[in-house]
Amino acid sequence: MLRYLFVDFNAYFASVEQQLHPELRDKPVGIVAVMTDRTCLITASYQARRYGLKTGTPVREARKRCPELILVEAHPAVYVEMHHRLLEIIEGCIPITQVCSIDEVLCELHGREQEPARAIAIAKKIKDAIRREVGQYITCSIGIAPNPFLAKTASDLEKPDGLTILTEQDIPDRLLHLQLQDLCGIGPRMAMRLYHAGIRTVAELYRATRHQLRNIWGSIEGERFYEHLRGNCTDRTPTKRSSVGHSHVLEPAMRTEERAFAVLHRLMQKATARMRRYGVLARRITVECTFLPTLEWSAEMRIPPTNDPFMLGAVLRSLWEQRPRHRMPFHVRIRFTELTQAHLQLELPLFASYPQRHRLLAAIDAIILRHGPGAVYIATAHPARSSAPMRIAFNAIPDPSIEDDSQ
Repeated sequence: MLRYLFVDFNAYFASVEQQLHPELRDKPVGIVAVMTDRTCLITASYQARRYGLKTGTPVREARKRCPELILVEAHPAVYVEMHHRLLEIIEGCIPITQVCSIDEVLCELHGREQEPARAIAIAKKIKDAIRREVGQYITCSIGIAPNPFLAKTASDLEKPDGLTILTEQDIPDRLLHLQLQDLCGIGPRMAMRLYHAGIRTVAELYRATRHQLRNIWGSIEGERFYEHLRGNCTDRTPTKRSSVGHSHVLEPAMRTEERAFAVLHRLMQKATARMRRYGVLARRITVECTFLPTLEWSAEMRIPPTNDPFMLGAVLRSLWEQRPRHRMPFHVRIRFTELTQAHLQLELPLFASYPQRHRLLAAIDAIILRHGPGAVYIATAHPARSSAPMRIAFNAIPDPSIEDDSQ
């Protein structure tokens, strides 16, 4: 039975740029977070992929492989806006069950929608609506299958602009040509575990028992994978947010110790704004920095549960004081972990002597929500006001109301 339809937008960031900028169409395009040869491609258009370029390819290597490559600095706010526009288009064809990432959407099929002809008609309706309402340069590959895992796998079988159905009868034959890491949930480490267990092909993986896979995964996830591979659906425990953070590759003008700290402070303010939006507090802060040419440094500290940027400014300063001196910072990162729900925290030591702090933070958030990111901020980050714009992780869509896209 066909229960799910999975929509995967092809080379999404590059496709959006090509749709909005005709001069980029049908040309090799690479999207980067910042214009420097020391970074990597976020994604590449299909014209660029013919040269072997992909996410993670270093820019210097990409230029060598494809001298005519056009580099475009990412415009996250534009991608988020287009993302919501595309969601509206899909919703006009079928209700969305889950937004998996900025370029992936899962829809559940019901009743007669599960018939192959009806499911295919819905998929074609989605493609036609996108082409008609947005344009022909933003395409998607759609997979239809008995469960979300196989629907996503099906969407990967024909790219770009594909439409593939996988039924229980197609398994495992239609998957035997794939590599293990082509399957969602098998990364390099898991592939190595499978390799050491004597499983090196999809055929060998399919023949493995439920018990074997549980032992290899080291958890019930192995049993779930066994079921997913056979087209069965399993219930999952909802995942909890485990961390909030930001990172930034410093522009050449910002590669001083003082300016790098200003960028870190800006990242901290963005992260705490997100935590307040999510209703969580952090118990641990980690600061990391890459210094040129090759030095990696990090420091961390346990803190009272908080999402207060004023208190965390002093903590951040004390951690930054531990850094190696007289080095050129290149990449900075801040992470908040050990998160707890704010409404479950009965005692907040931070606020004991500052009862007005709640009102101050609420006022700051209200101003940002009304007037936009960057309308008000702690002055320590002022030298970095044009640095660290909005970034997009593929599995998380930023909220433009609290993220600044100043570049």
